[in-house]
Amino acid sequence: MTQARLMDGTAPARRIVEETARQAAALTARTGTAPCLATVLVGEDPASVTYVRMKQNRCRQAGITSRHVTLPATTTTAELVGVLRELSADPEVHGILLQHPAGEHIDERAAFEAIAPEKDVDGVTFASFATMSFGLPGFVSCTPGGIMRLLDEYGVDPAGKRAVVVGRSAILGKPVGMLLLARDATVTYCHSRTRELSAVVREADIVVAAVGRPRLIRGQDVKPGAVVIDAGYNPGNVGDVDFDSAVERAALITPVPGGVGPMTIATLLEQTVTAAARQLGA
Repeated sequence: MTQARLMDGTAPARRIVEETARQAAALTARTGTAPCLATVLVGEDPASVTYVRMKQNRCRQAGITSRHVTLPATTTTAELVGVLRELSADPEVHGILLQHPAGEHIDERAAFEAIAPEKDVDGVTFASFATMSFGLPGFVSCTPGGIMRLLDEYGVDPAGKRAVVVGRSAILGKPVGMLLLARDATVTYCHSRTRELSAVVREADIVVAAVGRPRLIRGQDVKPGAVVIDAGYNPGNVGDVDFDSAVERAALITPVPGGVGPMTIATLLEQTVTAAARQLGA
């Protein structure tokens, strides 16, 4: 039996970061100002600390200045909103990333909405979702944007295909469905109350697993020849798809790690440089 081709995100992400670095250098030369991304972290969740450190390292590679704000786990929503508003008003900051989850006691939506839309390089605000959904200038949610770039990289045209998105989060499931719809896919959203999930997934030409439940999608749920995008990340480097069984039926499949993750960070950096260029009028 032929195994699926792996959709490696590392190589295309590296190319995006290299091009972003060239654009950042040119922008810095023209304006005397380097693009700046501010990252905000509430608490010391080990995974979040690792993600932020990784993003800071990628910023350096791309010629982007990073400013990191660490807040105690006891930070209130009002305090976090205040910090984000200050960063939004700071002309030296061009992009803002709030590392999520920020904590169960935090009203994340209120926090996201404190980010100025022109600095929302992670694509988490109402404004970004609206502009993305209507195909207007703005910033896409980074993981969905990275997924679309990965589909393009491997020659997958969503037009006319049945796409099933498993998960409906505001920054992953919902926006990736809208991006697929904009590319003329027929989109079905599945979630915790979907009946006969396996049967729905089995009809999909493109499956996007984005629900945060390890190995939820099994090989027997995958239509032979389907494209499987695993946007889940669970402890132990385990995705939302049971890779070992799904690889036997899919035509293309993303690994975890090394698939969607690198494309997410590359999209974030690219959008930060775009935001800086717009704010600097260059």
